[in-house]
Amino acid sequence: MFKINHDETFISTLKTNLDQPEKLSSWNGFKLAYQAAENKTVPGFEGLLALKHLPHVEFLDHQVEAASKVIHEMSGRAILADEVGLGKTLEAGLILKELLIRGMAKKILILTPASLVNQWIQELNEKFYIQAASPRKKNTAWQDWDITVTSIDMAKREAHKESILSIDYDLIIIDEAHKLKNHQTKNYQFVQSLKKTYCLLLTATPIQNNLSDLFNLVSILKPGYLGNLTDFKKKYNKEAKQSADQEHIHSLLSKLMIRNRRKDTGLDSSKRIVTNERLDFSSEEKHLYQQLDALRTAYPSFTWLTLAKELCSSREACFMSLKQLAANANTETAALLNDFMTQLGTLPHHVKAKRMVEIIQQSEEKFIVFTEYRATQFYLQWYLQQHGISSVPFSGKFNKGKRDWMKQLFKTKAQVLVATEAGGEGINLQFCSKMINYDLPWNPMRLEQRIGRIHRFGQEQNVHIYNFAIKDTIEDHIMKLLYEKIEIFRHAVGDLDEILEKIPGGSFDRQIQSIMSESESQGEIDIKLNNLVSYVEYSVNERKELS
Repeated sequence: MFKINHDETFISTLKTNLDQPEKLSSWNGFKLAYQAAENKTVPGFEGLLALKHLPHVEFLDHQVEAASKVIHEMSGRAILADEVGLGKTLEAGLILKELLIRGMAKKILILTPASLVNQWIQELNEKFYIQAASPRKKNTAWQDWDITVTSIDMAKREAHKESILSIDYDLIIIDEAHKLKNHQTKNYQFVQSLKKTYCLLLTATPIQNNLSDLFNLVSILKPGYLGNLTDFKKKYNKEAKQSADQEHIHSLLSKLMIRNRRKDTGLDSSKRIVTNERLDFSSEEKHLYQQLDALRTAYPSFTWLTLAKELCSSREACFMSLKQLAANANTETAALLNDFMTQLGTLPHHVKAKRMVEIIQQSEEKFIVFTEYRATQFYLQWYLQQHGISSVPFSGKFNKGKRDWMKQLFKTKAQVLVATEAGGEGINLQFCSKMINYDLPWNPMRLEQRIGRIHRFGQEQNVHIYNFAIKDTIEDHIMKLLYEKIEIFRHAVGDLDEILEKIPGGSFDRQIQSIMSESESQGEIDIKLNNLVSYVEYSVNERKELS
């Protein structure tokens, strides 16, 4: 039985204060103090308290479930690996808000690509009522900021590194975390050295099959969780991937990683409407493309491969590479290259550029155009301007301020955003619903990253995607033998990234490059590509049967 101790001073103190009104607060002041105390009270640990504080945000079930699992089952350390466009940032923001409300986190550091810093600050402020800072000065006092958003490149600079590493952070959030998979990089070593209680790694690329990469990412979250790298590789080698060991490692990962797929979330209200366009080179372009074979004897096959891809993109892209080669070539080869450059100057405007303008002119809506080359980017902007179409560029060479400016100009002024691959990562552009893949990447996962800029959580319109390829060229082979066969354009990729990581003999990109550069004839290229695609197709169908 508990003994009740009465507060014998309360009444006498109250009587004294009633005779001195200046010591009492106003009724409004009392109500505010009471509400503040009530809000700071945590009624229970189950559930998410943050939801009632954010009634203006419509979280989806999978986002709430992910946040709840991280808080209640994963001890605040997790890899958020949802497919592109399913709201990993919202999940991370909800977890952050929950930790703040519960008083479990105060000092937070968010590391993200430089192009996404301002986007993170804006979303935290507008959606979660969280005020974050982005210090930019060399003499920044990092310890003075409770919630900081910055890039890894800035954080690891000598002017900031020592100060940041000395701080005990309650929570670290790392966006685009797949870039940290190599433990030998300075970025990885810096992140590994951070002091942290909780940690979230955000990546749309699951890391279940490249053993070293997997081990390194997990080691950021929970050092020692998978033992040491040498023993880990021995136990879970590729030959054992069908064994009980493989099931065991997946079981271990399930305690650290959350992966939601589009097909499981019901986010199919907006569809992908895809048009694959095979375009014919002009006779002049086709003749020059065929002449590129003459360079195979003077240069490695990869040089021919690069020039062939560039000629399928623009005269400008091909010209820049030829000019660089000619500057370092012997007299005979330089003459051959200069002849190529002269012929380039006589070519008509590129057939893909013409088709791009035709499509854009049929609609008043906004378009994103993706190219692989900066020279092509400059050419397309000029060509659009000649036809009265406004455009802005987006490039990895831009600093974060210029990227935000280009995004805002695209949203409010320009009809077209001409982007290099940097535009395929991180940024949210769901106010646009039309995309032209002017150049196709070899790796389907890079294409999925592009599409994810517009086909994502919050997109209410059907997404229209146009994919260009020149007939009877390297582009045509990639489109016919890979993309169409595995229906990459019509469906979200799902676990395709995992399949591509398991390609025998190295990564998918290296396999394609090897096939193209080492084959003696077009027939050999076709056979090897068919074999590669058959493997991917078989793996995709096998997964469908098991799901």
